[in-house]
Amino acid sequence: RTYSEELLQYARVWIPDPEEVWKSAELLKDYKPGDKVLQLRLEEGKDLEYCLDQKTKELPPLRNPDILVGENDLTALSYLHEPAVLHNLKVRFIDSKLIYTYCGIVLVAINPYEQLPIYGEDIINAYSGQNMGDMDPHIFAVAEEAYKQMARDERNQSIIVSGESGAGKTVSAKYAMRYFATVSGSASEANVEEKVLASNPIMESIGNAKTTRNDNSSRFGKYIEIGFDKRYRIIGANMRTYLLEKSRVVFQAEEERNYHIFYQLCASAALPEFKTLRLGNANYFHYTKQGGSPVIDGVDDAKEMVNTRQACTLLGISDSYQMGIYQILAGILHLGNVEFASRDSDSCIIPPKHEPLTIFCDLMGVEYEEMAHWLCHRKLATATETYIKPISKLHAINARDALAKHIYANLFNWIVDHVNKALHATVKQHSFIGVLDIYGFETFEINSFEQFCINYANEKLQQQFNMHVFKLEQEEYMKEQIPWTLIDFYDNQPCINLIEAKMGILDLLDEECKMPKGSDDTWAQKLYNTHLNKCALFEKPRLSNKAFIIKHFADKVEYQCEGFLEKNKDTVYEEQIKVLKSSKFKLLPELFQDEEKAISPTSATPSGRVPLSRTAVKPAKARPGQASKEHKKTVGHQFRNSLHLLMETLNATTPHYVRCIKPNDFKFPFTFDEKRAVQQLRACGVLETIRISAAGFPSRWTYQEFFSRYRVLMKQRDVLGDRKQTCKNVLEKLILDKDKYQFGKTKIFFRAGQVAYLEKIRADKLRAACIRIQKTIRGWLMRKKYVRMRKAAITIQRYVRGYQARCYANFLRRTRAAITIQKFQRMYVVHKRYQCMRAATIALQALLRGYMARNKYQMMLREHKSIIIQKHVRGWLARVHYHRTLKAIVYLQCCYRRMMAKRELKKLKIEARSVERYKKLHIGLENKIMQLQRKIDEQNKEYKSLMEKLSNLEITYSTETEKLRSDVERLRMSEEEAKNAANRVLSLQEEIAKLRKELHQTQSEKKTIEEWADKYKHETEQASMHMDALHETMEKKLVEETKQLELDLNDERLRYQNLLNEFSRLEERYDDLKDEMNLMVVSGETSEKSKSSQALFTSDQRPGIQERFIDLLQLLIVFTISICSFVPVVGMLLGDRIVPFLQRQELESENKKLKNELNELQKALTETRSPEVTAPGAPAYRVLLDQLTSVSEELEVRKEEVLILRSQLVSQKEAIQPKVNKLADALCGKVTLQSPQDYHMLNEDGELWLVYEGLKQANRLLESQLQSQKKSHENELESLRGEIQSLKEENNRQQQLLAQNLQLPPEARIEASLQHEITRLTNENLDLMEQLEKQDKTVRKLKKQLKVFAKKIGELEVGQMENISPGQIIDEPIRPVNIPRKEKDFQGMLEYKKEDEQKLVKNLILELKPRGVAVNLIPGLPAYILFMCVRHADYLNDDQKVRSLLTSTINGIKKVLKKRGDDFETVSFWLSNTCRFLHCLKQYSGEEGFMKHNTPRQNEHCLTNFDLAEYRQVLSDLAIQIYQQLVRVLENILQPMIVSGMLEHETIQGVSGVKPTGLRKRTSSIADEGTYTLDSIIRQLNSFHSVMCQHGMDPELIKQVVKQMFYIIGAITLNNLLLRKDMCSWSKGMQIRYNVSQLEEWLRDKNLMNSGAKETLEPLIQAAQLLQVKKKTDEDAEAICSMCNALTTAQIVKVLNLYTPVNEFEERVLVSFIRTIQMRLRDRKDSPQLLMDAKHIFPVTFPFNPSSLALETIQIPASLGLGFISRV
Repeated sequence: RTYSEELLQYARVWIPDPEEVWKSAELLKDYKPGDKVLQLRLEEGKDLEYCLDQKTKELPPLRNPDILVGENDLTALSYLHEPAVLHNLKVRFIDSKLIYTYCGIVLVAINPYEQLPIYGEDIINAYSGQNMGDMDPHIFAVAEEAYKQMARDERNQSIIVSGESGAGKTVSAKYAMRYFATVSGSASEANVEEKVLASNPIMESIGNAKTTRNDNSSRFGKYIEIGFDKRYRIIGANMRTYLLEKSRVVFQAEEERNYHIFYQLCASAALPEFKTLRLGNANYFHYTKQGGSPVIDGVDDAKEMVNTRQACTLLGISDSYQMGIYQILAGILHLGNVEFASRDSDSCIIPPKHEPLTIFCDLMGVEYEEMAHWLCHRKLATATETYIKPISKLHAINARDALAKHIYANLFNWIVDHVNKALHATVKQHSFIGVLDIYGFETFEINSFEQFCINYANEKLQQQFNMHVFKLEQEEYMKEQIPWTLIDFYDNQPCINLIEAKMGILDLLDEECKMPKGSDDTWAQKLYNTHLNKCALFEKPRLSNKAFIIKHFADKVEYQCEGFLEKNKDTVYEEQIKVLKSSKFKLLPELFQDEEKAISPTSATPSGRVPLSRTAVKPAKARPGQASKEHKKTVGHQFRNSLHLLMETLNATTPHYVRCIKPNDFKFPFTFDEKRAVQQLRACGVLETIRISAAGFPSRWTYQEFFSRYRVLMKQRDVLGDRKQTCKNVLEKLILDKDKYQFGKTKIFFRAGQVAYLEKIRADKLRAACIRIQKTIRGWLMRKKYVRMRKAAITIQRYVRGYQARCYANFLRRTRAAITIQKFQRMYVVHKRYQCMRAATIALQALLRGYMARNKYQMMLREHKSIIIQKHVRGWLARVHYHRTLKAIVYLQCCYRRMMAKRELKKLKIEARSVERYKKLHIGLENKIMQLQRKIDEQNKEYKSLMEKLSNLEITYSTETEKLRSDVERLRMSEEEAKNAANRVLSLQEEIAKLRKELHQTQSEKKTIEEWADKYKHETEQASMHMDALHETMEKKLVEETKQLELDLNDERLRYQNLLNEFSRLEERYDDLKDEMNLMVVSGETSEKSKSSQALFTSDQRPGIQERFIDLLQLLIVFTISICSFVPVVGMLLGDRIVPFLQRQELESENKKLKNELNELQKALTETRSPEVTAPGAPAYRVLLDQLTSVSEELEVRKEEVLILRSQLVSQKEAIQPKVNKLADALCGKVTLQSPQDYHMLNEDGELWLVYEGLKQANRLLESQLQSQKKSHENELESLRGEIQSLKEENNRQQQLLAQNLQLPPEARIEASLQHEITRLTNENLDLMEQLEKQDKTVRKLKKQLKVFAKKIGELEVGQMENISPGQIIDEPIRPVNIPRKEKDFQGMLEYKKEDEQKLVKNLILELKPRGVAVNLIPGLPAYILFMCVRHADYLNDDQKVRSLLTSTINGIKKVLKKRGDDFETVSFWLSNTCRFLHCLKQYSGEEGFMKHNTPRQNEHCLTNFDLAEYRQVLSDLAIQIYQQLVRVLENILQPMIVSGMLEHETIQGVSGVKPTGLRKRTSSIADEGTYTLDSIIRQLNSFHSVMCQHGMDPELIKQVVKQMFYIIGAITLNNLLLRKDMCSWSKGMQIRYNVSQLEEWLRDKNLMNSGAKETLEPLIQAAQLLQVKKKTDEDAEAICSMCNALTTAQIVKVLNLYTPVNEFEERVLVSFIRTIQMRLRDRKDSPQLLMDAKHIFPVTFPFNPSSLALETIQIPASLGLGFISRV
């Protein structure tokens, strides 16, 4: 079918959209050729008429079926075009939260702007060793593919990481390097992989900065070559850098920062070592404050500085060189603060004693006057003379900035060189993997020289990419023998020629730079004249004569010519450089040594680095004819050369491509901007890959996959034995156009769209089949339902009718009874109502009468009081009115009199003016005086009379007042009487109410008592029930606490066993280090002296013997402290059976190990002394050797003291023995008879019984003494435990001391560590050994005394019995103290000579073949033989022989396991025998807990002289190590089978069809020859089980091994499921559940269901159920949350995100449903880790399993070669 024929109704297409780039729509009508308009309906329901382009006649691209959306590989899409790619990336990124997608050979990585838990070591382990298509896309998959191809093809590899700034290039490259470092490891213990990773923080600090697009943007490109040896382990690395953005040092745009290192220095300015740099806040310096954003959110610059310094130290950069680097960086900051003052327009000056310049000169070690002079002047040289010319302020500032950039660029190059030296491989490099991290294609509003170089580099990389893709396509077609037709693809060679060819842009630029008066304008004109209208890729802007346009592969870019020449020259004043070269500061001249070499025309740029400026700063022009400038290469020329070298390197390797995409410009997490994504996809070549793939046959299927998928389209007669012919026959019927497909050797190739067509036919066929199945099943179900309903209806009718009849009879009976009840009820109700009404009426009458009487009384009382109040108020009102009236009258009188007086006065004034008046006045004056005298006398009389009246009135008023007061008092008394009467009435009423209340209360109490009685009875019953429930609860709680204690016990066991595992790992590492030291000693003797100029640097960075010894010693010390701190926990777990002998044994072994290490170190240091070490200026090593010698001598002295103490204790024991015997004789002598006559006398009087009683009392006395001695012995043990506790505290103190020592310099650290550790171990060993030996001898002495006393008493009793019998002789000889053993034919012991011990170990352990023993002999025979040898040594009381045999046995087992540790049979055999040996030591130890399982005969074989509890612990630890090794072996055997057998293989054939896959072909799920199936796993499990049973392994231990195996199977299967999108489907869930059921069946067959193995598969079972359950509604979400309790939240969400329908009938999981699950599980507290820990090992226990085998019956076969052993 043609493309137009597929545009039918309901077909879905993509149409362009200005906002979303592409929009999905559905055809409403079939398309017919010639139609100009398409009737479409958008997804939001809007109808649209889409006009077709009549010129191109292009139809809108078709959408892929939903089943193909979200694929891991874009090439798996049936329709390959831009909208399909964009939509697939968006669905994976937004819906599934997947940031990686394959596009053929390219890995597309979208920056999530969020930390994702997909880069842990568990993820690395999951991807390690996997095929690239077998797992979900990941940067680790690309790294693994590169690593695997390097090892398989013996060819170097490259990983090319590109993208915009902020797209995540640096992070991707960092993770790739971390993967190599983790997977490959290093060839030595020099930690090369750590150094490779440590280069990242250094390069980020000096080469990364904050931009508006990215907080940690790399401002340079780098290519890192990671070197590997022949075993493909990292041995070194080398770094090449490109395009350092120097202009950022002197200028930063808004919201941007300078390089991180400057801010780190400013943040650490307060440190003591940085005081001399005189730094401050970043806002103080001009070079760090321009961006206005000195702080990055979430980044602590001080902490980053610590990381940078640690990385420098790890890379071997000494402290002095580090301080030199920081000194130069600080100098650059101070140089930026230098200011200039203008003297005139052409000259400037620096202020005198300018502080920033003074600091700069002090830090750089140059003269202030010279630097100040040459910052303001320049030298001009002519043919005859040399002139010194002042420069303007602007030129001086530009020259200052150019100098700062130049210093920083040289410092950057110097650091890169020294990093490369530190990473340089010491051995020959066999192969390498390169990681290229470089800018992607860039286009801005203003593009200059930097963008030109970047885009030029991307053109070269894109050409290499296109050629590689084209080559891979061609190889694939030729391999499958498909006819090859040339595919037209974009070739960007013309664009590259335009830039780099002869007379190209770079040639013209270099030529213009050589011109004396060359400028940007003249260069632009030359470009126009040379290329305009001659090259189709070169254009001129319409409105500019200073710009040009180049058509790049990604887009057109307009470049501004301004600044090109200056940036290409990159000049700086030579006089300023000379001043710096004359510096007293040693490091500064070194920065410019490489520059002098570069001046030579034959020298190449070191390491391919090209300094490049990114700003339009114009340094002063140098004289064209200057000798040093003639041969200096321009920046463009150097960059072109380095780019050619890079392309040669890449072309010589196999490239792997990672394209980083920036989803949005705002750094929002998981936000997808379609416009920005499309721009980057076009620029990075992803769409070009798609176009090349789509031009041919993009869809490719193997014949088996095609048959598996489309078997439903075939009829039975079409299926032939030949799969290839079957597929050909079917395809010819399904697709008539033979050009749409091609048949290759192993694959079928399809044109674009054909897979979608086949999927449609398959879906239609399945839909028709489903409809037919539904029709039949629904009919059958409805018939079954009808029959069932009819039968049910008849039954219901029968029961309903009977029920109705019974109900009617009951109704009649109830009606009659109800009438009778109603009669009596109504009578009772009426009677009660009458009684209530009568009582209520009487009560109301009483209340109403009382109420009326009280109201009447209150009314009378109120009237009386109101009358009194009225009286007083009216009197007061009358008085007030009177006084007011009187006052008014007086006031009126006064006013009137005043008026009359004024009139009189006026008259008098008139009269007084006349003389006559005066005369008259004088005439009548005397008369008036007389009259006035008379008036005064009259007025006095009136005054007296008024006073008399007033006194009378006062007397009258007082009498009336007294009368009124008496009336008031009387009224008050009457009022109080009334109140008292009222109160009395109220109190009587209250008393009545109280009595009534008491009556009611008494009645209620009576009822309450009755209720209480009932309640008490009920509560008693409830209490008994509660007690029963409480008892059950307590029992449950006890069970839970027991389980918790068991869990704690398992945790402690696991911790202890992990410590043992770590200890064994350290032992192996120590052996490797010892071998390497020997090799280094040999190589050190033949190596030449290093150059003196590099001595200071290399002496610090070379990983010497001393540093490695320090690391080893630190590890041993930490492990020793861990073991010591773990002793009380082990004691708690194992009880009092572990005695301090364990510590003594461990400390003695540690003592021996340390002594051996010290001897080896002394020898190594003596042999590897260098001239620098033996020089008089460095005597540290000789002092160290002297101290080591003295310490070893002290150890020998201490050992001799221990031996002397042992001999003294033995002599004391021998001296005490006669005293004890004498005491026993004395006690026995008190009751010994003197003669036979006395005996007869005593016997006659009955005194013999008294004597016997006396003996019994003596016996009790002895027993009490023994008890007291036992108590004292226990007290001594307690004191010993206290001393052990103090020793642990001492260990903790030593640990703190060690932490302090680690901060010291290496020489002091060696001396202090050795001195402290040797002193501590010596004292501790000697003290513990002395105390424990003393305690051991005391116990033995007490045992012997007890035996002696028992024998004495026995002899005495025998003597008394003989005295009682007169017929016997009493002077029989007394038996000796040591009872001779009764000889038997065989006592279960084996005797061997001391010199045959090594032969015994060799024949029985080292050279024994497990298979022969397991088949022909009894299980555990070596263990029985070894124990019988130990028994004989114990019988001889030979301490040395016992210890020697046990130590040799343990070491022999370790050697065998080290030699043949990968053989499961060997490890299983020795695990079984070690456990049997341990059980024998317990069974025959003589302890009651173990003896109760023995027969009497076996109890006779118990050990008698030695307590081997400490060796039992050592053997237990050895068994734990063997068990862990066994687990690792079976894991290595099972791991390749698990994924293939449990996931990929279709155990139930035909359930799941294979989905279309892309270029990255996954492992076929069809069982081919050589692939593993579930049967392979079960066969391997059977093999493991049979081997363990043959070796006689304990059944409980077998259960633990099986549980561990099932855990590994479940964990690896689940981890792989979580990382594979193609495996998360409904059908795969069914396959997994079937496989798990087969494993459970195996457990049942082997009777191992109670081993706990099934429970370890629970997470896998729940994951399979999660794939199969419904995932739509809230009820489904609730069911999932309750079902998946063994899965973490992250695992549940991951499975739901990865769930992929295999058929169209399945539905995808909605994002809203996943959000619902997350909301419901947000309170669940579980681990955030995604993957299960497949390396986890459960703690192992060894339950005591006594043997019923009698030792005396064991025969030694001759095949073992043990003829030198004899039976005893």
